[in-house]
Amino acid sequence: MRVLQIQGLRALAALLVTFFHAQIIGGGYVGVDIFYVISGYLITGLILREIDQTGKMNLSAFYQRRIKRLLPSSAFVLFSTAIVGWVILPETTRDALGRDLFAAAAYISNYLFAWWQNDYQNLNATPSPFIHYWSLAVEEQFYLLWPFFMLLLAKYGKQIIIRGILALTVLSFLLSVYQTQTSPIWAFYSLPTRAWELGVGALLLFIPERLLHLRLLPWFGIGALVYSAFQFSEKTSFPGVNALVPVLGTAILIAAISTWPPILNDLFNNSFSQWLGRISYPLYLWHWPALVLPSSALGRPLHMYERAMCIVLTVALAHLTNRFIEEPMRHKKFAPRTVYIGALSTTVLSLLTGILIATSVASVISTRGTTSYSFDLKTVMSKPAIYDDGCPVNSGETKSGPCTYGDVNSKVIIVLYGDSHAAQWFPTLQKISLEQHFRLISLTKSSCPSVDVNRSDQGAYKNLDCADWRKNSVSRIKSLHPAAVIMSGYQHYAVPHGVGSRQEWWENGQIRLLMSLMGSTSHLIYISDTPKPVKDIPSCLASRDLSTCDTSKKSPAILMSGFETIDPTKWLCTTYCPAILDGIVAYRDASHISVSMALHLLPSLEAALRDVGLFR
Repeated sequence: MRVLQIQGLRALAALLVTFFHAQIIGGGYVGVDIFYVISGYLITGLILREIDQTGKMNLSAFYQRRIKRLLPSSAFVLFSTAIVGWVILPETTRDALGRDLFAAAAYISNYLFAWWQNDYQNLNATPSPFIHYWSLAVEEQFYLLWPFFMLLLAKYGKQIIIRGILALTVLSFLLSVYQTQTSPIWAFYSLPTRAWELGVGALLLFIPERLLHLRLLPWFGIGALVYSAFQFSEKTSFPGVNALVPVLGTAILIAAISTWPPILNDLFNNSFSQWLGRISYPLYLWHWPALVLPSSALGRPLHMYERAMCIVLTVALAHLTNRFIEEPMRHKKFAPRTVYIGALSTTVLSLLTGILIATSVASVISTRGTTSYSFDLKTVMSKPAIYDDGCPVNSGETKSGPCTYGDVNSKVIIVLYGDSHAAQWFPTLQKISLEQHFRLISLTKSSCPSVDVNRSDQGAYKNLDCADWRKNSVSRIKSLHPAAVIMSGYQHYAVPHGVGSRQEWWENGQIRLLMSLMGSTSHLIYISDTPKPVKDIPSCLASRDLSTCDTSKKSPAILMSGFETIDPTKWLCTTYCPAILDGIVAYRDASHISVSMALHLLPSLEAALRDVGLFR
């Protein structure tokens, strides 16, 4: 089935996603949802027409068409991105580059990316150039399973087909709504929580024509897409209920094609829109690496004119890929055996390439510039030992485990309380706890500071989970009657709209923290935030002159009276904040001080704790 308007919708979907990643349209990611509805509509129509005409379905021919349609362009962009990434990206990123190539080639990248991104500590200033392959994995999984589902339903007649698709669509939608609240990363990436969008497209085939003659319907559809593209953002809870807007908008536009007003037909059916629709698949494949690789190579976000140039490059590459790879391979006649052997060979080669790139990562890095310094990458990027124990709890968790360290038999208890910027002091405090013979209990939750501030839900972070974890942690602290509570937090989170300045927001959170712990201990000790790196420090040191990495910014010491306060800025900065201090790489990523630096600062922290009277 070839409908010009659908080709125009493909063009719109590809442009929305491209403009979203170019930071031009906040909700442009809904372009993926447009693609899903179109795919569900077209693929289901193709399958059912074949079953109606022949009473069966040639699965081999179906999969051959899908392979020829998708794999050549996908593999070409995959390999091209891998080669360019291997050449221009810092050596520190090669393990992640190879790992992500492996994930994309394995057709399960959606689940692997969800797994890796669900770990807040998976901080990497170099975004994966393959992350957009997650949506292709969802479609490929759909293409694999959907024909069998249709064949099963078709045995029992049209009504069972409708009921089966409807039931699956409703169940998938309900799961999507549930998981968007409980496990948003998994809801975003997985087929079971996205299948309903494809199901909505499939259901369009069964809508009676008489219901589609309202001339206002197309305007509702285009209005829904415009609204979601410009009103949604990365902070919007998605997919879930909010995904109904672009999904139903697309469905309405497809269902009401015959009643589109002339202005919409002109907009979507002109030669330019049709050309963009034809190249929409390679346009989607190229847009993300074309934007992220230059940014990663430069070590900074792209300026607006640079993003515009990258979009032009994307369109040019998409056109060439469509002309010389996509269309020729799609229409070329191959023996079935050749198609399957080609697909298998390409997949195996991609997987092996991913493994080779990952193993080419350099362990020892030498800095550039006038001063030469070598460091072991794995040591610098290692996390405090509590991460091996699962003590900093992640998204969805509201209670910390026992997490007891130091002199575990001591009756003197000190609690470390806060987010990962509290956890970064764990190596130092653990060593001090052994020397001073106290029991150290770590109550830390990634992305949830001890300072009682409200934040907007985003991705895996849920403000309610954070509040519950704080409540449980405060309760536990009160039951422990510790000698001291040592707190800290990352104070550069996005400030919610309408709460005033960052300083006000943070001070009010500190007041609530102080009130919640008042009377629970003799020492409420607050360590203000460490400097904020502008760049991922290990990656910067591996690829640029040392002087260009000395750009970390001092964090303002927001300290409320009522706490015994410690400001570590003077330990890490003079007139500037160096990336390497006293021969030690100061930061393990674009946020946290390294374990080696934390231990190097032990005398300073120990002296500061003595000054507040914690021990002699």
